[in-house]
Amino acid sequence: MTYNTVPGLQAVQHDSTLRLTLDRADRRNAVDDVMLDALIAHIAAAGIDESVRVIRIDAEGADFCAGSDLIANNAKSERKPRVGSTQRRLPSKANRLIPLMLETQVPIVAVVRGWAAGLGFHVAMAADFCVATDDARFWEPFMARGFTPDSGAAWLLPRLIGMVRTRQLLMLGQEISGATAAQWGIIHSAVSVDHLEAAATELVSTLSAAPTVALGLTKWLLQSGNGLDLDRHLQNEAMALELSSRSEDFREGLAAFRDKRDAKFQGR
Repeated sequence: MTYNTVPGLQAVQHDSTLRLTLDRADRRNAVDDVMLDALIAHIAAAGIDESVRVIRIDAEGADFCAGSDLIANNAKSERKPRVGSTQRRLPSKANRLIPLMLETQVPIVAVVRGWAAGLGFHVAMAADFCVATDDARFWEPFMARGFTPDSGAAWLLPRLIGMVRTRQLLMLGQEISGATAAQWGIIHSAVSVDHLEAAATELVSTLSAAPTVALGLTKWLLQSGNGLDLDRHLQNEAMALELSSRSEDFREGLAAFRDKRDAKFQGR
């Protein structure tokens, strides 16, 4: 499968890692429609590509992502958009990207420095793991712009940090650092600028060497379990166990345990 680079988004597969790099540093990597469509297409394709075992999302320049590029996305026509245009547009744009990140069984790692605002913040949250610099800045800019949250902000945040802190971020517009985001449990970890690349590389390597089928099914169980009662969730667990126990990696894991050695998973 081919992952094409488009204006504003680099796409490169190296071994089993698909690296998607936001590349509009002059706009603080604000996401326009071309970038958004490519992100959605690449993540969807990677979800069914057996050669991809982990997706890494990062950015060129000083900032991760300043959110959706409202100016670019609303400059296509000189005419005022029809009433309801936002409601019609979002399901195939930002509101498609976040659920896709949560649902795809390929693990996703976000690597953040500088600003992660709006959609950039939500991409960091929707990733399975986010490593950021201590001094990264996470911000929900909606109240400052006079409109309401988008792309899952009011769904993701309460599940991660509860209502009190969610109100601080969404209703008061409080900015927080990478260190605070890690302390609150919004992201996986925060490290110094000098250690960011090493920490990200180590995490990506760990995931790419993991039992891919079991990893993906575990991600599915965690996500689907949010809206299920225990009985239905246990049914899903039984199905996931049935599938993962038939994988080649399961047999390798058993053999490694028997032989008292580290397992060498192939992602199958």
